Amino acid sequence: MEEAVVTLKKGAGRTIKSGGLWIYDNEIASVEGDVADGDVVSVHDFDGYPMGKGFLNPKSKISIRMMSRDKEQKINADFIKRRVRNAWEYRKKTVDTSSCRLIFGEADWLPGLVVDKFSDVLVVQSLALGIDRFKEEIIEDLKECMAEDGVRIRGVYERSDAKVRRQEGMELQKGFLGPEFDTKVEIVENGVHYLVDVKDGQKTGFFLDQKYNRKAIQPLCVHAKVLDCFTHTGSFALNAGIAGADSVLGVDASRLAVTQAQENAVLNGLSDRVKFPCEDVFELLPELERRGETFDVVILDPPAFTKSRNSIKNAVKGYREINLRAMKLVKDGGYLATCSCSHFMDAELFARTIRQAADNVHRRLRQVEFRTQGPDHPILWAAEESYYLKFYIFQVCREI
Repeated sequence: MEEAVVTLKKGAGRTIKSGGLWIYDNEIASVEGDVADGDVVSVHDFDGYPMGKGFLNPKSKISIRMMSRDKEQKINADFIKRRVRNAWEYRKKTVDTSSCRLIFGEADWLPGLVVDKFSDVLVVQSLALGIDRFKEEIIEDLKECMAEDGVRIRGVYERSDAKVRRQEGMELQKGFLGPEFDTKVEIVENGVHYLVDVKDGQKTGFFLDQKYNRKAIQPLCVHAKVLDCFTHTGSFALNAGIAGADSVLGVDASRLAVTQAQENAVLNGLSDRVKFPCEDVFELLPELERRGETFDVVILDPPAFTKSRNSIKNAVKGYREINLRAMKLVKDGGYLATCSCSHFMDAELFARTIRQAADNVHRRLRQVEFRTQGPDHPILWAAEESYYLKFYIFQVCREI
């Protein structure tokens, strides 16, 4: 059976022509042939030039997610297996695979799908209709690839409970794919032990993208007094503690997150030096300043302050506020680690916002490092959405 043909409007398709994978609903001129939502279609430019194949979903603003630029390529089980194997081989060469992201959607040319590995458990999140049909097949392919290297998986949990699925016309799904297991999974990262709640933790249960950024702050924290803001389940705070910090304060407004962070501190034998009060960071920072508190290292790992272009102005205000407050709490010559995980807060805007904060509080910044997300979350050039995490380490100096 021949695939339906989607023809683009004249001048449309700029994203895929520059190497991206998305075609939006307002770029399509016509759809010819029998096609159901989620089916593979052939994509042609306005003049009939073949541009490849992708999954069609007219219910989504992202109407087509491209799978191949080869007009002859069949999108079948063999094709999917090759993509999965490539993803595993890439991780083996670039990251510690004990816990890592195995599949990162568009950046692994499997658009709309995320698979995270926590020790011997996989967590899958499917956010696009076309790839959803291959979800269980992809999991089996991953298990097969890993088994060849002696890596056994004891359980799989689905966390396709993100609201964005509704924009694809899909129901939210959450639960075991296969036999049930204890959903509190212990992992070890950078020498720190964590209990990951794959059932009820945020997103897939744990933020793997900051693994190497967390390790990067360890040398700065030896014999230091450390403040970790938006600590979530305590990851940066515990890295500071295990590195030999004298004291660590890890702050988060979520009672559940703080409880999990405290459990992780006990797990690592750090509860005497690493404390986790449940506080609102925006309220706590000025209070610490009023009390005359200062720290050798301050870490800012906030949630995304903006998830759309429409709210960027408010996000800039939020990032500027927490950074200037944090800089005032850093001892002269101490260190600030600060980041943004919002794709819409691009690197240039984030850097400008930090500079404004430093100017406002008369601090000079010496850049130690600029980092992004870990290699298991590869940045696919031309797919802007795959580049989202910006992470700076600065030495903070008072103006002379």
